[in-house]
This record gives sequence, C-alpha cells and structure tokens, in this order.
Amino acid sequence: MIHRNDTQSNTLDPENWEELRAQGHRMLDDMFDYLQGIRSRPVWQPIPDTVRAEFQEPLPQSAGDLAQAHETFMNSILPYAVGNAHPGFMGWVHGGGTPVGMLAEMLAAGLNANLGGRDQIPVEVERQVLRWVCELFGFPEDASGLFVTGTSMATLIAVSVARHATLGPEVRTLGIAASGKRLTAYTSKGAHGCIAKMMDVAGLGTDALRMIPVDAHYQMDLTALEQAIAADRALGYTPFFVAATAGTVNTGAIDPLAAVADIAKQQGLWFHVDGAYGALAMLAPELAPRLAGLERADSVAFDFHKWGQVPYDAGFVLIRDRQQHFDTFASPAAYLRRDTHGMAGGSPWPCDFGPDLSRGFRALKAWFTLQVYGAEKLGQVIAHTCELARYLEQRILATPELELLAPVSLNIVCFRFRCNDADHVNAAIIVALQESGIAAPSATTLEGTLAIRAAIVNHRTNKGDIDALIKATVEIGTAKISS
Repeated sequence: MIHRNDTQSNTLDPENWEELRAQGHRMLDDMFDYLQGIRSRPVWQPIPDTVRAEFQEPLPQSAGDLAQAHETFMNSILPYAVGNAHPGFMGWVHGGGTPVGMLAEMLAAGLNANLGGRDQIPVEVERQVLRWVCELFGFPEDASGLFVTGTSMATLIAVSVARHATLGPEVRTLGIAASGKRLTAYTSKGAHGCIAKMMDVAGLGTDALRMIPVDAHYQMDLTALEQAIAADRALGYTPFFVAATAGTVNTGAIDPLAAVADIAKQQGLWFHVDGAYGALAMLAPELAPRLAGLERADSVAFDFHKWGQVPYDAGFVLIRDRQQHFDTFASPAAYLRRDTHGMAGGSPWPCDFGPDLSRGFRALKAWFTLQVYGAEKLGQVIAHTCELARYLEQRILATPELELLAPVSLNIVCFRFRCNDADHVNAAIIVALQESGIAAPSATTLEGTLAIRAAIVNHRTNKGDIDALIKATVEIGTAKISS
C-alpha cells in the first residue's frame, strides 16, 4: 500500500467526511422519495416570479453551505422542472429515467472519467455497449459507434462521415467548395428538424436538403424521392445522403426503411436512419419486424434517454464503415500521442470518431440500465407504451367530443377537441392541461390543423393516466366553448 501525506489546505474535499456522508444520504433519500411519490405531484406547474428571482443573484464569492444549497434545490428547483419523470408527461418524446440510472450517474460523477481516450476500463464499457447495439440492430461486429449528447449530434457525425465518403479526404483540408460539387440530401417532410440544422452546421446549407412529401400514413413518398434525386442529377448536383425516420416526431410514423435502403443502394447514396426514439423498438419482438431495413443502414442515430429510459443525456451514433468513420475525425496531435503500453494505449480512442476530446462517462448509465433491467424488460416497457397509445386511440374514437387526426403508428397520438375555432380552442386546452398539473401534452400541426399531441414514452404511465387526460381534455374543452 502506498502511504501519502493527506494534509492539503486548498482541497475541495470536506474537512468532515462523516458530515458530508450524512448530508449525501439525505439528498439521495430525498430523490428516492421524489420518484416514489411522483404521482402525488403535478406534472408541471408555472414558476412563481419569486422563485425565478432567486436565480438572478450574482456570482457567489464566499463559501456556502451544502445543506442550504440542497434546501434550495428541493424548494425552488425540483418542483419546477419540466416534469418528464412524471407519468402524466406526454408533451415531448422524453424518457422518464429510472432510479438505477440515477445511481449510475452518481457513480460516473464520482469517478469523473474523461472518455476522450487513454487506456481505461470506462472506454471498454462504452465499447461493450457498442457491441450490444450492433447485436441489437444487426450490424457487423466491426462497426463503430459513439455516445453523444443526442440524435442532433449523432446526425452531424453521420452527415460528416457521409460527406467525407463522397468527397474524399481532401474535404478535411480544402473544404467543400474545392470539390466543385453541390451535394444534396433527402428526407421526409415529417423528419425532425435536426437533420436540416446539421446540414447547416456541416457547411452544406439547408437548401441542399430536399424535403420529400409524405403519404396518407405520414411515411416518405418513395416515388417523390426517386423523382427528386433524378431532378437533382439532371441539374448537375451530387445526391449523397438520404435519411429515413423510424418513428417521426409528429406522429410516430416509420418510413419504409427497406425500400429506402434499396433506393439508396441503386443511387449510390449514404443511407441514414433517424431512430431518435423508434430505433429501440428493436428491443420489443412484436415491434422489431416493423423496422426491417434498419440493419442495412450506413448510419443510425438514436437516444438511450428516450424509450431506453436512461437519464439525460445519452445519445448514440452507429456507423457501419469503421474506417470511414475514423478517417473523418482522427487528428494527429502531439498531446494525443499513442503507445502500446501505459495510459497512452488502447488506440484508437473515442475522440478519433467524433469532435469531442472531453467526454463524460455516458456509457455507464446505459450499461447499468441494460445490465439491471435486461433487454427483455425494456422491450416490454416499449411495447406497453404502444399498447397505451392504442388504448388512447380507442378512447378518442369512443368520445364524441374528440377527433383523431392521424393514424397511430407507435406511441404518439394526435387528436383534438371538436368545436368551432378549433385551433384557438385546442391551443388553449393544451396550456390549461399543462397548468392543471394533470397531464402535459404538447401541440403540433398536421395538414394545417393544430393537434393535441400525446407522446407516451414514460415507463410509469398507465391507463389511469390516459383516462385522466381524456377526462380533463373534455372538461376543459367544454368549459372553453361554454364561456
């Protein structure tokens, strides 16, 4: 055992570890109590001006007290979060998190590992999760992948690798303009806005992304896709990338992945799947067949923090061509020197596959979630949210005051209260529902019509929560048109 002098006056460790331990246990118990009793709380509530004002104070100069900071958290932060841990939260596709994931996040924070590289087991944990993802999605064992903040960053990485594959290594030194080519990409009008945003960030421009019409089921129109590609080729453009969606943000629609894969192969395009939440339907045997074609993708972007219930943030990008992925991001630098022994071993490092040198240990909470709950249980949770969506659909169809606005594909249901001036009234209903604390759906627009959108993602949600949403919607809507 190595003996060291442990006297240090300028450390940030506590003078009294037992006091810290006792306070830490209180903080942990408070979070367990919060999660255990979450149904007794409102989903969301407006923030009082007095609470908001607490967070306008200047930078603290002197030391404070941990117990006081914790009290502020309990009184002024915890009650005014967006509420996605609550079973009544249905506004956006946010996972509910789990106690296991929370504990894993604590362990990762205590370890404070930087997963940019070096020879360390935390990197091996991320690599193990990568192998599990390859197994789940039917990708080759030598595919590459990376934890990122979310699908937006995963999409940027996929677009960058596709750009490099199309233009060659010179694009990294000479830039896009030097190639003399105008690259064009394709996705459906139902796709998430992050695809257009990442075309912008990658230097290709949003005008280079063709928004393909959708059919009556909100799936990409394949004929329109082929026509758009042909039109761009005729104009001298270079089509290079097509993104299909597995679970669109508005309706949960799944593009015909196998058919898009066929077109991508015929046309020589990079085939990307935006599976932000829907890709993890592969965990549910009754849903997995609907994602046929996903295994043919060149890249997949998805989030463990949605249907996987892993605490935020835990996005992931999977790339079929490991070498192309490496060549897109690897950068030699003296301070990143590699070796076969010592801490500089273990090459290639995660920083060779993405833009970040500093990377948190996101993999640990995903690893814990998969280890503790198992793929089978997670698949059951995912399937259950889809069952609840069908139950909500049935309740809407059986309620004369309500109208279904889109086919229910997975776990997203779009509907509205029937009335005159429907857009105005339904917008008011959504806000009233949120402020009531009973349920928290969001708004979207389908074919020019405002819809109440319920995304059922949380593993805590049950039929009682669906019934509460229906009851409150009808009561609030009736009161609105009667006033």
